[in-house]
Amino acid sequence: MFFSMASKSFNAVSLIRKKRDGEVLSREEISYLIEQYTKDKLPDYQVSAFLMAAFLRDLNEDEAAALTHAMLHSGRVLDLGDIPGKKVDKHSTGGVGDKLSLILAPIVASYDVPVPMISGRGLGHTGGTLDKMESIPGFTVDISLDRYRQILSKCKMVMAGQTEDIAPADKRLYALRDVTATVESIPLIAGSIMSKKLAEGIDALVLDVKFGSGAFMKTQQDAKELAQTLVAIGEDFGKQTIAYLTNMEQPIGNKVGNWLEVEEAMAALQGNGPDDVMEVTHMLAGTMITMGGKAQSIEQGVAMSREAVANGQAFDKWLQLTAEQGGDTEVLRNPQKYEHAKYSFTVEAPASGYIAKIDAYKIGIASLELGAGRKTKEDDVDPSAGIELKRKTGAKVKKGETLATGFTNNKELIEAAVEVLDDAFSIKTDAIDQTAMITHRVDSQGIHEI
Repeated sequence: MFFSMASKSFNAVSLIRKKRDGEVLSREEISYLIEQYTKDKLPDYQVSAFLMAAFLRDLNEDEAAALTHAMLHSGRVLDLGDIPGKKVDKHSTGGVGDKLSLILAPIVASYDVPVPMISGRGLGHTGGTLDKMESIPGFTVDISLDRYRQILSKCKMVMAGQTEDIAPADKRLYALRDVTATVESIPLIAGSIMSKKLAEGIDALVLDVKFGSGAFMKTQQDAKELAQTLVAIGEDFGKQTIAYLTNMEQPIGNKVGNWLEVEEAMAALQGNGPDDVMEVTHMLAGTMITMGGKAQSIEQGVAMSREAVANGQAFDKWLQLTAEQGGDTEVLRNPQKYEHAKYSFTVEAPASGYIAKIDAYKIGIASLELGAGRKTKEDDVDPSAGIELKRKTGAKVKKGETLATGFTNNKELIEAAVEVLDDAFSIKTDAIDQTAMITHRVDSQGIHEI
């Protein structure tokens, strides 16, 4: 059982030394550090020292849960108990071409399972859900918590940005981690993710933990460890939590970039989504439907997810949400009316053969170079910039055939993007075996191969 924020006073230097020497900090000690930092009673340099000690010496399961608890309660924790239904959300650890939230949220909400989503912007080479939403003309993600509750109650889903009220300690700690080389710590990553998700007022959570060149977790083993940590924290807080390990060696889907991904998501909701996108979407959505109490098994939930796309109810739900949050539904029905990028270019196959690899990281960087993301936090995003893949891994191609098309509104950005894209495709003479999109499920009972 968790206690409230720390009331006992500790010596910060002693706590830093304790973790530096590899000892375990108590939940109360961790709460003290986070509470004091949030109240500006500890300086950045001491908290940076603590983060480095935690990075080098690691945090055990109890310490990771304590860190999550302290960051969660540094701000407001929403109570959505007055909204009927079991509230279920989904979180992805970041990928290239990952527009799954835009597809699965309306699928799940169409079965009256409330989906409260507080999302983030792009991070490095990975795209952000909020940036995608804001590429829809008029769509507003900056809403008050009261308005957030109203929309969720009415539409059974909502997509909003993080406010200052939600886990403010996480926002401050992340800024320190970013400049002190302590980002790549599984317990710190897990605490950051779960503090924000638990603050939403959810009852259950599905996690899409990616591995591969386009993911923050480069190896499947690291992804397993992160998934286990995330699930353990969720269950420790009494929230049913299930994670899936998914492959991010190549981009998911065919389109990378904010409006391009919205366009592909709208096609998916109308039954024309790429196979890899829909495979992962239906598994995640089916799990959410089951956790929401609307299906008796994940298999039944997956079937219901497919049905929601086939009969149009998911697309109708998306249109309802868009209208409620001020977006233009006409361009979603007719994407050709959108103002597309001024400039385009193609990348051609240098030889005949089979595409052995499409480096997701390099595709993400090329999209960033074209203006689809930010190199600094002050940069503006070009909503129509990005890349459309014409062929995926395993495809047979001829020399000179178009592999990808790039889009931008700034002609001067093309040269740098082409340089990256020329390196992103690997072509071999022999056919290759395809890698599974979803490899494992992680839940309270352990790791299960799929």
